Amino acid sequence: MSALPNDQRSQLEQLYAEMEPAHLTPLWEVLHALVAPTPNSPAIAHAWDYDDSRTYLMRAGDLISAEQAERRVVILENPGLPGQSAITTSLYAGLQLILPGEVAPAHRHAQCALRFVLEGEGAYTAIDGEKAIMRPFDLVLTPGWQWHDHSNPTDKPMIWLDGLDIPTVRHFDASFAEKWPEKQYPESVPPGDSLARYGRNLRPISGSTADRRPKHQPLFHYPYAEWRPALDALAASAETDPHLGHALEFLNPADGGAIMPTISAHVRLLPAGFATRPRRSTDGTVFVVVEGAGSAMIDGVTIPLTPRKIVAAPSWRSVEFKADTPLVLFGFSDKTAQEKLHLYKEDCA
Repeated sequence: MSALPNDQRSQLEQLYAEMEPAHLTPLWEVLHALVAPTPNSPAIAHAWDYDDSRTYLMRAGDLISAEQAERRVVILENPGLPGQSAITTSLYAGLQLILPGEVAPAHRHAQCALRFVLEGEGAYTAIDGEKAIMRPFDLVLTPGWQWHDHSNPTDKPMIWLDGLDIPTVRHFDASFAEKWPEKQYPESVPPGDSLARYGRNLRPISGSTADRRPKHQPLFHYPYAEWRPALDALAASAETDPHLGHALEFLNPADGGAIMPTISAHVRLLPAGFATRPRRSTDGTVFVVVEGAGSAMIDGVTIPLTPRKIVAAPSWRSVEFKADTPLVLFGFSDKTAQEKLHLYKEDCA
């Protein structure tokens, strides 16, 4: 709103004071912030060093059990969003620890979640009674309202990155959750059953007894052993995209869309010496360094990249990556939700 004469401003302020008890406010005083010309996220670019974060997580493991905590997780809270348990305005992220012999008890909730394994091998997440045996850099989903528990029968700690749409669900006031009466949901099929039935561009014929998974979400395990060679194969046959490098998106085989209704996920490979051109998009993205070394520049701030470092790139910030060695990144964002709402936008320099 343009500057006003003092007398007019005084009369308006008197009006506002009289309106306040009626819970009325003037749009013209806040329109510029409500309908902004470009995104202006309160989240800021930030990085978490894995080794430092792991130290705190292991200390927590000495003090509270997975069962006591229900989920022993250290939240990665964006410095620009204090107290909101959010890494971007729409997403939550945290590091979860399951120690040898522990079980994180079965529950389910409206929120969609992904697990990206960072350390350990042989523990599992069970979805509706089917175990996904977890290995480093596997992607495991716990889709909304599906029973899930975590267990570590190995002799070493298991740590993964949790990514959930908690802030999105909170925005809609649509959170529901339930606990299963036992620690673990009853085992229903052998480990890997869903991958065998739905993970080969094939699926049981609809309506047959073999078509056992929810139609909208049949697959929940995307192993590193499968996605990493696919990334190499793409790099061997395709030109390097100037803004993304070589990039592949994880898909839901039911509809060819994103892995879950509110969360998209992808992986990228940048050849050694390659630097991406500046790119910005409305989906704030969480990146994890899988392999290699290099740097990220987000709105002119340089962040060194080392294995397992986690980086938050907020909405509409200019992002560039430079690979000192071959660099592999995993990323997740709310892109699919924005696309459904016709809000998504990107700009490439």
